[in-house]
Amino acid sequence: MDPTTSTAAAAPRAAGFSIRRLWPLALLGLAIGTFFALDLDMYLTFEALRANRATLTTFVAEHAVWASLLYMALYAAAVAMSLPGGAVLTIAGGFLFGTVLGTVQVVIAATVGATLLFLIAKTALADFLKAKAGPFLQRMEAGFQENAFSYLLVLRLIPLFPFFIVNLVPAFLGVGLRTYVLGTFIGIIPGSFVFTSVGAGLGSLFDRSETFSPGSVLTPEIVTALVGLALLALLPVVYRKIKARRAAEA
Repeated sequence: MDPTTSTAAAAPRAAGFSIRRLWPLALLGLAIGTFFALDLDMYLTFEALRANRATLTTFVAEHAVWASLLYMALYAAAVAMSLPGGAVLTIAGGFLFGTVLGTVQVVIAATVGATLLFLIAKTALADFLKAKAGPFLQRMEAGFQENAFSYLLVLRLIPLFPFFIVNLVPAFLGVGLRTYVLGTFIGIIPGSFVFTSVGAGLGSLFDRSETFSPGSVLTPEIVTALVGLALLALLPVVYRKIKARRAAEA
């Protein structure tokens, strides 16, 4: 067989494979565009929650199971599409379902949504970015993978980076699916509990017609506690580095 012919035949197959890998990303982009085209972001506000308070609480009281499933589906979709209003949705979970049940639903839904985005990014973009970034990304990937679980916990616990950034970065650094899911699930529990706890008391603010800002939730005391948990998550990393240094010296 002519090598030129073989190469030419393989090129379309490679191109087709790349295009097929991009279709989840295309669907995600279409969903995001449709969301904003229909102005659905106007419903991810505290004003909308206040205005529809009676309707929402009545629906939850009369259809608890369906309300929970619908809430988690909407939350997961919002996370997967990296939509604004994540804090509003989390606080709404506490407002509608209480602190404990709201936290459980938020953690499950956020993990599902983040995992969907992780898989899309890993399938469609990870190989392309690795090829473009070269050795630098490979070295960074090796360092991250060595302590992936601990690093993920730190990124999830400290509210320093946007949630969607933390969802994407591990996909480009070769983190395994199991590590990603477990690190995400555990890492978002404390923050979710804080926000749903605030949401559980949101009704009294609505009754007094007071304004509310999600930024007021992260008080210095809360941030200090989250940073403390993040430092605990780093202890295994520190231990391994000290152990490796001692072994090298010996």
